[in-house]
Amino acid sequence: MAALDAFADGTGDEVTVVLDAGEPPPAQHVEVLVAARRGRDAADDAIVALLEARGGEGTRVVTSDAELARRARVLGAEVEGAGGFRRRLG
Repeated sequence: MAALDAFADGTGDEVTVVLDAGEPPPAQHVEVLVAARRGRDAADDAIVALLEARGGEGTRVVTSDAELARRARVLGAEVEGAGGFRRRLG
């Protein structure tokens, strides 16, 4: 989470992380959410719901999940692979 926090602070980008479960770690510059339900695709469904509520245009979803990527693109979001994003974080 520290690397994401530093990324958000350094770029000024709004960063939201959606977790499947657990206690959200502390973060100063990152919005950390926990999916409201448990189970298969819970976090993916929460991400899609956020895109529907907030609008997908101008949003980047970082994922290596092909189905989530497809769903995000349908809503107008840009998709970046997790591996490439991790490399950019350093």
